Amino acid sequence: MDDAIETTRRRLADHVRASPGTPSELAVEFDLHPSTVCTHLEHVARSLDGTDEQLLVAPPTCRECGFDGFDDLLNRPSRCPECKHEGVEEPTVTIE
Repeated sequence: MDDAIETTRRRLADHVRASPGTPSELAVEFDLHPSTVCTHLEHVARSLDGTDEQLLVAPPTCRECGFDGFDDLLNRPSRCPECKHEGVEEPTVTIE
């Protein structure tokens, strides 16, 4: 595996251990695209299997109706499937 990617994933994991964040916040912090952050976080979650830690995701939530039953917890949908409102908060991730 490429050392630069591995280092980014380790730094990302260390950062979310210290303080939870959204993919957009982490993208700014690490100078990455939010979808790249999500890909890295999926790999981080797999690397935590078999350890006493896990990647926890607070799901995206609709600001209008409060819906939070989205299928893909890491990705922020463009709108709520229940009320069709476009104000959906991003998921928040942490490692505990």
